[in-house]
Amino acid sequence: MSQFPEKSATVTGSSRSTGSITLEDVAKLAGVSPITVSRVINYPEKVAQKTIDKVQQAIERTGYVPNMLAGGLASSRSMLVAAIVPSIENSIFAETIQHFSDRLWEAGYQVLLGVSGYPAIREDALLSAILSRRPDAIFLTGIEHSADSRRKLLAAKIPLVETWDISPSPLDIIVGFSHIKVGQAVADYLIGKGYRNIGMVTADDQRAAVRRHGFLSALARHGITNVPVSLVQAPTNLRQGRSGLSKLLDGGFGSGAIFCSSDILAQGVLAEAQSRKLSIPGELAIMGFADQKFAAHTFPTLSTVRIDRVAIGVKAAEALLARIQGQTDLERVVDVGFEIIERETT
Repeated sequence: MSQFPEKSATVTGSSRSTGSITLEDVAKLAGVSPITVSRVINYPEKVAQKTIDKVQQAIERTGYVPNMLAGGLASSRSMLVAAIVPSIENSIFAETIQHFSDRLWEAGYQVLLGVSGYPAIREDALLSAILSRRPDAIFLTGIEHSADSRRKLLAAKIPLVETWDISPSPLDIIVGFSHIKVGQAVADYLIGKGYRNIGMVTADDQRAAVRRHGFLSALARHGITNVPVSLVQAPTNLRQGRSGLSKLLDGGFGSGAIFCSSDILAQGVLAEAQSRKLSIPGELAIMGFADQKFAAHTFPTLSTVRIDRVAIGVKAAEALLARIQGQTDLERVVDVGFEIIERETT
């Protein structure tokens, strides 16, 4: 039976109009001293269980959240890890962040999510806000950062992991794959399938641009230089895939193959092709990127490039946890690779 009355307690000086709940408010409600509340939070092993129960009930009743940045806490760690992604509209990052968060949660950490946008126009301000909260580590998407962001990140002297790209010289640790090699591999695959008339529907973000460069350079080595490209704004959606293919077809693109910078664009291309009664892959072959969960269930099923999004999240989390624990002999560049997945659209 609770020792507190069922009716909500009113704590003097802690209403919304006068300020937030304080440690002193919790102490008053629990009938103990503020130092006892502090001990329960920081050194529960030194406090009697009956007292812990009283304080915890008071904390629950008031909604009090301890200030993890306060100088008197036992640990200087915030137990927060910040993760920055370009967008939450595109589910391509969701699986990575979910497994990243799950692995950190197992170790007692919470993930603070920030959205930088396309291009990363908000990253500088976002990093300032995040670093002021003193996270124990930061997860970044990509390797392109402004000079100001790089200075802030290096000056913070906390573990960093860059993801979804690869570089021989990361800020700290990188877990990802080569976008230029993805583009080259797709080009070689389509050439190997006998396609010579090839186009692209691709987003305008930096990583898609690197894949586009690899794709076009590989096609050029095969003597194919006239490659129509329909550029769309990131983050991408199905509508853009439809309009992107329409632009190519209306511009004179005949039968051939289309490489898309995301599976969602490829799904839109597929929908537009079907609305025009084009046979797939007879008149139009379609290739996506990322192997999102729906790709194996479109009609016809979508050929794509598989990225191990789970591995990126788990390996990034484990690298940061190792860094937080002081390990220095870690592999700084972790390449998870990629795989061409052939399905019915090619």
